Amino acid sequence: MGKFDDMNEKLTGYGVIPVVVIDDAKDAVPLCKALRDGGLGCAEVTFRTAAAEEAIRLIAESFPEMLLGAGTVLNTEQAERAIKAGAKFIVAPNFDAEVVDYCIERDVPVYPGALTPTEFAYGYKRGLRVMKFFPAKDGGGPAMIKAVSAVFPGLKFMPTGGVNGDNIKDYFATGKVACCGGTWMVKKDFIKNKEFDKIKKLTEEAVAAVKAAREAL
Repeated sequence: MGKFDDMNEKLTGYGVIPVVVIDDAKDAVPLCKALRDGGLGCAEVTFRTAAAEEAIRLIAESFPEMLLGAGTVLNTEQAERAIKAGAKFIVAPNFDAEVVDYCIERDVPVYPGALTPTEFAYGYKRGLRVMKFFPAKDGGGPAMIKAVSAVFPGLKFMPTGGVNGDNIKDYFATGKVACCGGTWMVKKDFIKNKEFDKIKKLTEEAVAAVKAAREAL
């Protein structure tokens, strides 16, 4: 799974993926410029709004080098639209076998959400070696990651949901986290009010938090 391994490595290098909800596609390019200038060349645009598909298309055209993903993908129709728009990886909040197999068949890296050993086993059996852990905070946090990872050698996690600059170090301390998904640097109000300087600053702080967490290992 060459493309999967390559994407896993690149996302692991960044350590944190901004999970973005865009209501107006016109905000997509300045938002991603702020992320890039803050030190993150990756983003997950969620399919929660009508503007998501167009936002992905605009980002892919303006920043072709960006590791751009589509999140909250609930079915294969959304996955197809996201991939055609320019998404390089797919993230789901749940484990949907149809979505996962659709992406694997097309060699598109996919990160399904999982919370139980059974769900992680579904992905592990298919060759996935990084899976989303969601909702991370309410699902047991770092302690749950430690418990589950003990029975899945080589599996790394992408905790999302309740992760922020203050607790991200606790997740990396498990030694089993590839990267974290987070919204704290790209809150909807920041985007709506076009506070891109604030997004850039918080992105820089997120990058620094990841560095500090890894150096503490």
